[in-house]
Amino acid sequence: ASGGKKKIVGVFYKGNEYASLNPNFVGCVEGALGIREWLESQGHEYIVTDDKEGPDSVLEKHIPDLHVLISTPFHPAYVTAERIKKAKNLELLLTAGIGSDHIDLNAAAAAGLTVAEVTGSNVVSVAEDELLRILVLVRNFLPGYHQAVTGDWNVAGIAYRAYDLEGKTVGTVGAGRIGKLLLQRLKPFNCNLLYHDRLRIDPELEKQTGAKFEEDLDAMLPKCDIIVINTPLTDKTRGLFDKDRIAKCKKGVLIVNNARGAIMDTQAVADACSSGHVAGYSGDVWFPQPAPKDHPWRYMPNHAMTPHISGTTIDAQLRYAAGVKDMLERHFKGEDFPEQNYIVKEGQLASQYR
Repeated sequence: ASGGKKKIVGVFYKGNEYASLNPNFVGCVEGALGIREWLESQGHEYIVTDDKEGPDSVLEKHIPDLHVLISTPFHPAYVTAERIKKAKNLELLLTAGIGSDHIDLNAAAAAGLTVAEVTGSNVVSVAEDELLRILVLVRNFLPGYHQAVTGDWNVAGIAYRAYDLEGKTVGTVGAGRIGKLLLQRLKPFNCNLLYHDRLRIDPELEKQTGAKFEEDLDAMLPKCDIIVINTPLTDKTRGLFDKDRIAKCKKGVLIVNNARGAIMDTQAVADACSSGHVAGYSGDVWFPQPAPKDHPWRYMPNHAMTPHISGTTIDAQLRYAAGVKDMLERHFKGEDFPEQNYIVKEGQLASQYR
């Protein structure tokens, strides 16, 4: 990086009335990753906003002269090729968290930009959340909760489709950092564990978890009672679960997706839930984000959807805020980042995005 004072723009979700309730709530606009005082003490300009869409947005106003853009997967600033072309001073795109698919990575590489994220910062948070969602779906928890708050009492309305997790076959599509943690957390439940990935996991971890490698995704799907999506969004995985692929899954399958919404065909998921082929769908990722009010997943039966929250626990926020500060310090000094944090470096995409 060249020296001198920089203009840094951060795009985060608003904390609103919750911002003051926890001093460690740094992942919101008001918290600003806890780095405002540090940046401004060095003479840098730090603009923080949640306004990111359209030609009149705050982000668009600052695109032409910003040097660094920080965004999160939870309220992503979509960095298109058009925006990259307008950003004449842009040097660095940082993801506060994991997953940089909100950036046109090919355009960033062609423009000689660096794209990096805080690898590993919220993998525990997401894996724990996936386990929660599996149990919520398997035990048919949400209808019971709704009965409690509406004054009803109808055990049959819950019990007819509630099961134990023990003995079920769970398959993860993707066994990177989050997928491995999920397999370890599922081991005590005595499930049959399968995984599909472009690479096999360490033999010792295979032995420890009892997870079996499935080279062919379409061969794995019909074996699974529960499918968990743990693959990054790339050109190869976009729309991976379309109508035809979902049809290959077992009737009554449960699907958990905390990876990226665009890995699924939106309408195909809604249709499969409506027909009962998919007995339950849960996740916190949508496309686009924030999801519009008319998004079909809001209204499909037997879903347990939430806004994108799994990777933005307070513990995760502190980790990815510290990681962003570390990378900014290195950038200002012209030093390299930890190698695993790079998504685009010197015109080359990280292997998971190729």
